[in-house]
Amino acid sequence: MNAINTLKPDTLIKNPELCKVVSSVEVPGDANSVWAIVGNFGGFQAFIPALESTEVTGKGVRSVRRKLFKDGNVAIEQLNSHDNHTRTMTWTLIYTSLPVGNLWAAMTVQPTGDNDCVATWTIIAEPDQGGPEALPAFQEFLQGFADSAMSNVRGLFA
Repeated sequence: MNAINTLKPDTLIKNPELCKVVSSVEVPGDANSVWAIVGNFGGFQAFIPALESTEVTGKGVRSVRRKLFKDGNVAIEQLNSHDNHTRTMTWTLIYTSLPVGNLWAAMTVQPTGDNDCVATWTIIAEPDQGGPEALPAFQEFLQGFADSAMSNVRGLFA
């Protein structure tokens, strides 16, 4: 039997379920202006100072970004959805040198007034190694990273 006939579609990318973190901040800025920052798939270095650079290949959904961190780590992610009208965006991790296995994330901005809004970053991920004992430290790592970034978003509009 030919080996090709026994191959079936597979992928290493799957929707993670183990660890969910949510970081929301009230921002003193109109929702569209805040979305122009956090909804820019290739512009996260505007609020994540640990990023050295971001390179995006492609346009819109299915585009891929390569984030290079100042410490030498890298993350490659694919844009799954992006809607400027609802100010929502989702992406999936393809590769990273960080201690992260699968990761799915979403960014949203919701107006709360004429010149106020809430920006929310949701991350669902799994550590690349370890069992349940690795989850508390992993969740603390993710939450701290997201909270710091979102605090920076608020600072851009203060």
